[in-house]
Amino acid sequence: MRSLGMITVLPAFAGHVPQGVLRVFPHVNATRLGGWSHFDCTYSCTYLLDPEDPMFQVIGTLFLKELIKEFGTDHIYSADTFNEMTPLFSDPAYLSRVSNAVFRSMTGADPEALWLMQGWLFQHQPDFWQPAQVRALLHGVPLGRMIVLDLFAESKPVYQWTESFYGQPFIWCMLHNFGGNHGLFGTVEAINHGPFAAHRFPNSTMVGTGLVPEGIEQNDMVYELMNELGWRQEPLDLPSWVTRYAERRYGAPNAAAASAWRLLLRSVYNCTGVCVNHNRSPLVRRPSLHMDTELWYNASDVYEAWRLLLSASTELGSSPTFRYDLVDVTRQAAQQLVSNYYLSIRQAFQSHALPELLTAGGVLVYDLLPELDSLLSSHSLFLLGRWLESARAVATSDQEAEQYELNARNQVTLWGPSGNILDYANKQLGGLVLDYYGVRWSLFVSALVESLNSGSPFHQDQFNQAVFQVERGFVYNKKRYPAVPAGDTLEISRKLFLKYYPSALRRSRAGPA
Repeated sequence: MRSLGMITVLPAFAGHVPQGVLRVFPHVNATRLGGWSHFDCTYSCTYLLDPEDPMFQVIGTLFLKELIKEFGTDHIYSADTFNEMTPLFSDPAYLSRVSNAVFRSMTGADPEALWLMQGWLFQHQPDFWQPAQVRALLHGVPLGRMIVLDLFAESKPVYQWTESFYGQPFIWCMLHNFGGNHGLFGTVEAINHGPFAAHRFPNSTMVGTGLVPEGIEQNDMVYELMNELGWRQEPLDLPSWVTRYAERRYGAPNAAAASAWRLLLRSVYNCTGVCVNHNRSPLVRRPSLHMDTELWYNASDVYEAWRLLLSASTELGSSPTFRYDLVDVTRQAAQQLVSNYYLSIRQAFQSHALPELLTAGGVLVYDLLPELDSLLSSHSLFLLGRWLESARAVATSDQEAEQYELNARNQVTLWGPSGNILDYANKQLGGLVLDYYGVRWSLFVSALVESLNSGSPFHQDQFNQAVFQVERGFVYNKKRYPAVPAGDTLEISRKLFLKYYPSALRRSRAGPA
């Protein structure tokens, strides 16, 4: 990082200790915190040292001194004591003591220490973090010795209701992506205007812009835009900017490609209001009769962008970035189509129309999902095999490689032993669509058909138990997936287009079913 001119940030001691500390130091004052998310105490419930316990400074300073000895320092340290963890007490004095203890443990190792803290907790648990609590935590550290990341500023800025973090410097950050999900998404208007509004805010303490996605390798345009804004004095003319972006990205001007990008800009990339980018498409969620198919944009804009990009493929087909974008836009169109077929399946089931259920379910399970899988399998950046191989590649033994692959499979599916945060990190990858999402949908359609045939009601709980075996089976099946693409991306996209575009366009113009 230093060789690239980057300022490094080292992790400091935030007060969390493992249970074993109590065995070695039985008299320390440590309290067990609650569980995180949907995980019980087998996997969470860490211990928090009391800020006034003498061991807090001993451990914190010793830990940081060892890190500095190993890595050197640029004097900036991160620590997040209460990120998605409710503090033990809401008393402002207690919260100030905690932040002061964390900061003193930093300065004990480095008198020039600056604390870099995520501001996520304030908007994540606003009922707890009232102004008095926020101020107390921030003011436990001398003004100017903490930098707060306003982590989700494009949708839920915190600086606005905290008087610019009560005087502590902050960075306006775009979070954009949760879970590394695929899916075209952006809040371009909020990104284009937000940093400038923050800079003009009364007594603003904003010191820069940042990018803090949970996962990258998706929606390149949004990251290009955010990075460019850091160098600008005022918002951009977005349609002009995206026209030039298409030319830079593909290495040549092309009217159809530019038109496609302007359509995407005004639709999928223009989510307004409080937008949270968690892909909730039925494609990547456990099937039920109550799935969310709402879109924040006009579906026909994506279908039209798909048509325009395909029409540009003769001129731009040799560009690697073009081929990637064609896969991504085709994938988005297919994702929309899955919602259409899901609505047809649901309507047929609720109307007791077995032939229509078999038709819609058959097209989804036996044609659309396999076609989408073959499209994704034609590009190296959309391969499950690549995802799994990259996990295995960092192992130092065969046993470790198996463990890493298991974790890589679990993360994009169950995330936890029992689907604790199921599909949180969903991905649309060749191999995963067919062997995970496709198998789930096949089981769902079969369960609905069986329900109509037998006259017995569909029970979601029973289906969930059955489908969990499919989900868990995928995590443990040890099947090898190719890490090299197969098939011609342009040909597969064109085939999908010819098969599905006419009816997709008719349906999107007719409105939801």
